[in-house]
Amino acid sequence: MIRKITLVILALLVSSPWIYSQQDAMYTKYMFNSLAFNPAFAGSPGYMSARVLFRSQWMGIEGAPTSQSVTVHTPFKDRLGLGISLGNDKIGATGSTYFNVSYAYHIPFATGKLSIGMQAGFMNWRADWNKLKFKDPAQLDEAFSDTTPNYWLPNVGTGVFYYASKFYLGFSVPNLIQNDLRKDVSSDVQIWARQYRHFYFTAGAALPINGPALVFKPSLLIKSVGLLGKFTGDPSNASSVGAPAQFDIDMSLLFYQALWVGVSFRSAFSAKQFGGDSSFDSVDIWVSYYLINGMRIGAAYDFTISKLQSKAKGTVEIMLGYDFKYRALKVNTPRYF
Repeated sequence: MIRKITLVILALLVSSPWIYSQQDAMYTKYMFNSLAFNPAFAGSPGYMSARVLFRSQWMGIEGAPTSQSVTVHTPFKDRLGLGISLGNDKIGATGSTYFNVSYAYHIPFATGKLSIGMQAGFMNWRADWNKLKFKDPAQLDEAFSDTTPNYWLPNVGTGVFYYASKFYLGFSVPNLIQNDLRKDVSSDVQIWARQYRHFYFTAGAALPINGPALVFKPSLLIKSVGLLGKFTGDPSNASSVGAPAQFDIDMSLLFYQALWVGVSFRSAFSAKQFGGDSSFDSVDIWVSYYLINGMRIGAAYDFTISKLQSKAKGTVEIMLGYDFKYRALKVNTPRYF
């Protein structure tokens, strides 16, 4: 039976009629999974690239999130980039699977290139409320009248990505359509559980310390369900976003264009709305290594520093990838992104 902490998470994510929460899957090695949230990234490395990520979050807690992601993209002709992304995410009694096709157009701009991207696809959202233990009979809450909801939901997304040899910036909204996740319920409820828009901002730089032999690579990811005035959220206000914007700060070193070692910190911009308690989430360590044939392997471990620390054993993430023609391009022109 799903434990108490999982029921609390589900109550926030699904059952509550007013709270907004972050719904997209989270990855520590987001820099290797950029196509999953920004279609403008398609084709930007200059060669065909494939990535597979596996993530098991909060190990030791029954019903904790597990996520898988597959992305493949390539440059096409002169300025075009094409890609596909497939993902699966499960938390407690709910699960979702998505598939997207991405298109990007790359324009030479200043010292780099500006890419404008679009994607289209669908998501299958499903739940099995029979797995939950209810305090009162489920029949008393019309949100659970259908015990096994299953919806196929179309969506489109967009993004921009500017990249040069030693830095990049990106902004994207991978899902523009806010699909309803509850059907045939009373019209007295003004806000349904739905698929909310997530806004992503990314930035990174490559600062050579010893030429291409040693490169310092800081990066930043900001993810928010709201934007600007709704940036930090306020769960006491039914019209506000209840999930404060999350950020990941990452610092890493790249050795000899092969071994990449990093450490990151994940938190939120404000915790005042939650009684003043810290909203710090995790401190993470990760490593990635390029084999000479273009194969890449990597792993990450997140040390939980929130109140879940007493229950969770941490989070493990594994990455496998392959970059076609990487070796030849590496010799001719070292690439940092």
